[in-house]
Amino acid sequence: QVQLVESGGGLVQAGGSLRLSCAASGRTVSSYAMGWFRQAPGKERECVAAINRSGSNAYYPDSVKDRFTISRDKAKNTVYLQMNNLKLEDTAVYYCAADPNYGPGVVDGMDYWGKGTLVTVSS
Repeated sequence: QVQLVESGGGLVQAGGSLRLSCAASGRTVSSYAMGWFRQAPGKERECVAAINRSGSNAYYPDSVKDRFTISRDKAKNTVYLQMNNLKLEDTAVYYCAADPNYGPGVVDGMDYWGKGTLVTVSS
């Protein structure tokens, strides 16, 4: 079983950038499909990025496409979410997640979750 700990959240101005990190322990990140989800107050959780185990296939919804990038550093056993050109609507708690399988269902949820890190985008 993998344990996930997010970091890197904070306050950033609109148009700025932030990189979130997800440190994994217990298992290697290459053993899982990995994803980043977010949930804003009063809104449903949504997947903002997902990547399969090999890294050959990544998913981004239209709301973040060309702004967010998910990546994986196997040596550090860490997954990242690079967020550029941040918008007010990107304000949310961001969660790292892992799943043994990568299929259509991963954007709805994964098996293992971190506790989240808050990103606040100000005007």
